[in-house]
Amino acid sequence: MARILLAEDDGSLRGFLTRALERAGHQVVDCENGDDAIDALEHGPYDLLLTDIVMPGADGIEVARVAAARQPGLRIMFITGFAAVALSAAQASPQAKVLSKPVHLRDLVSEVDKMCAAA
Repeated sequence: MARILLAEDDGSLRGFLTRALERAGHQVVDCENGDDAIDALEHGPYDLLLTDIVMPGADGIEVARVAAARQPGLRIMFITGFAAVALSAAQASPQAKVLSKPVHLRDLVSEVDKMCAAA
């Protein structure tokens, strides 16, 4: 079981992701924007940061930068619906996994499990 910090501004998607990950046995702390996710880092440590990239306030790349500085070695996975943003995220955090929306929940849980097993 991994402890996951999830940042996603779309409430419906955030709920779907949270439920799917919890059903897979993970503990999820979900946040509706990047600023809340940065605040939630105080309640870590986390095994994985799963973040949308384009959000109000701090974007996912900024959240990942702060998270990596506070918790070196934290695994990071971005989800985005914007191809150009995905490329920017991959360049900013080369060790991170980038998934494009729409993402199937089964595929996302599988990728999370793989990243957490690689610890």
